[in-house]
Amino acid sequence: MLLPNILLTGQLYDGYDEEYDCPILDEDRVVDELENQMSEGGVIVDYHGCDFFPERWFHIVFVLRADNSVLYKRLETRGYNEKKLKDNIQCEIFQVLYEEALASYKEEIVHQLPSNKPEDLEDNINQILKWIEQWIKDHSS
Repeated sequence: MLLPNILLTGQLYDGYDEEYDCPILDEDRVVDELENQMSEGGVIVDYHGCDFFPERWFHIVFVLRADNSVLYKRLETRGYNEKKLKDNIQCEIFQVLYEEALASYKEEIVHQLPSNKPEDLEDNINQILKWIEQWIKDHSS
């Protein structure tokens, strides 16, 4: 599930951030909205942060990482303003999202995956699928 889609279609935002040119997420409403789906299991959440999601929701967390030069070009192509671009690069340099994931979940479930080139996408999908297959084997009765 892509959280930005739920955010916009479910109107789960609390205003607009002019400086970053994006909606402001209402984290409590998002958690309330997703609670039933997440309790059923088998859900993948795609979002750029994690510290507000309950730990009980996840068996594994993947943090995609990109080299700064690759990330800069990627964000520039998306038309990010200078401040948003600079802040995103700094977050990557200082591993902000990885550190947030480590602080929010057990260290053994947090994994970093490279996201620099198209081949990384396929490799990451294969690695995640292997993890899912192993998890199903380990948890089948």
